[in-house]
Amino acid sequence: MYHNVSDDKNSIGLTIFRDKLDEQFRYLKDKGFTTYHFSELENKKTIDSKSVIITFDDVTENQLIYAVPLLEKYNLKATFFIPFAYINDVDSWNSGKEKIMSVEQLKSLDSRIELGLHSFAHKRYAALSEAEINEDFSKCFEVIQKNNLKVYKALAYPYGNYPKKEPNKSKFAVLLQQNNVKAGLRIGNRINKFPFKNPYEIMRIDIKGEDSLLKFKLKLRFGKLKLF
Repeated sequence: MYHNVSDDKNSIGLTIFRDKLDEQFRYLKDKGFTTYHFSELENKKTIDSKSVIITFDDVTENQLIYAVPLLEKYNLKATFFIPFAYINDVDSWNSGKEKIMSVEQLKSLDSRIELGLHSFAHKRYAALSEAEINEDFSKCFEVIQKNNLKVYKALAYPYGNYPKKEPNKSKFAVLLQQNNVKAGLRIGNRINKFPFKNPYEIMRIDIKGEDSLLKFKLKLRFGKLKLF
């Protein structure tokens, strides 16, 4: 799970230095990892242990500037998750400093990149009512249809947040099914087994800007690290 990419070598947290990203992508390529789109997994029953889905949240312009050329360089696939209310605007839910891609920029992305859902308003699902969640989905789909965007219905939960206690957890799963969501992504920092035990609780490994290549390798193998 990635967010912003920068030319600042001191980047930390949700922002990674472009050279570190290059190093990580080169490692995936050199070690023979296969990258997938979520849509490709629908008809698969098994995948190799060296399989990974690269994800980027928020479709910031810095991803277009720095990440997309690296994906092309190493011929890797990735999924970019769109917060639809902020297209051609800025990340107002966060710092408000990062520009979000425009519709034209999203359409310019080549087939290495699959687009997915990151909600409409980038709000925590656990804090929303069922009606508000359905309205959020409706607004996403309106933007997709209006702009003829090709978006696969994999959903990265904003902040990794979703209802975790019953009965709201089950109600949320029903809402996802009703809206034809194929995959739901939390954080979790664990390695997933495939086929996914629960398609609405797919875990992601949070890659930080301060992570060394060694830590990246260990996260890739073990997921959450308690000793680092």
